[in-house]
Amino acid sequence: MATKPRPFQLDPTDYPFEDHWFPIGDGNLHYVDVGEGPAVLLLHGNPTWSYLYRNVIQELRGECRLVAPDYPGFGMSRAPSGYRFTPREHADVVTALMAHLALDHFVLVVQDWGGPIGMSCAERHPERLRGLVVMNTWAWPPIFLQRLFSVVMGGWPLGFWLQTRRNFFARSILPGGICHSERVTERFRAAYTDPFPTPESRRPTWIFPRQIRKARPWLADLESKLPLLSGVPAQILWGLHDDPGFPATEMAKWQRYLPRHETETLEDAGHSVPEDRPDRVAAAIRRVVARGA
Repeated sequence: MATKPRPFQLDPTDYPFEDHWFPIGDGNLHYVDVGEGPAVLLLHGNPTWSYLYRNVIQELRGECRLVAPDYPGFGMSRAPSGYRFTPREHADVVTALMAHLALDHFVLVVQDWGGPIGMSCAERHPERLRGLVVMNTWAWPPIFLQRLFSVVMGGWPLGFWLQTRRNFFARSILPGGICHSERVTERFRAAYTDPFPTPESRRPTWIFPRQIRKARPWLADLESKLPLLSGVPAQILWGLHDDPGFPATEMAKWQRYLPRHETETLEDAGHSVPEDRPDRVAAAIRRVVARGA
């Protein structure tokens, strides 16, 4: 593991983790790998990175081995030449990291784009899964509100301008969706805006909403393979507060595909469940670790 300087500063009380690096071409993937015990792989969405799970990792580091990567172009990872920042590519990189770390009999934790990316990895190796924790995500072609969001934020010139010039997701959408506003400190804001200091560095956060429509065939293929995971113990943890893109109907779809689910709904959590209720995320991981023993 090579030692590399961090591309931006972080408060060590927020993120007290050793940096690990996995080479990918002429780029590198940054990831957290702390603790011992049952393995847990935590996958983030847009515009987040492993920082999303910092409080979950802190709570469980004495009980589990916790691995949390930053996709290329996010957090502290640097994309290789020619990388297009599509979810399919991110899934390939995460799958390569799984092989590199020899992750087996592990719990997969997913939120937002972590759902499609994680399901792509899981469907390739369902025998390696110990359990699933699923939060406000999907793994199938988008519903109407998701398609509308994709058109506005990933299709219209306004969306491109907001993302690349205003860092809109990191600066406005993410903090605006946190239920517990007292947690949106200056350190919090900086941790999510500092990974994207230039217009070019923000392109990956625009490509994700664009891919909601562009990756439809890939998403349809993911859905067709979800029955491969029907025997996996699952904890579904759903934030109900002000997340119109992920209504309870999306949760119900997960319940149908994952019949061995236990479900908890949270009135005091929105889209970013690990930020609003890290304690419940940790509890869900503990529960599925025990169920998958």
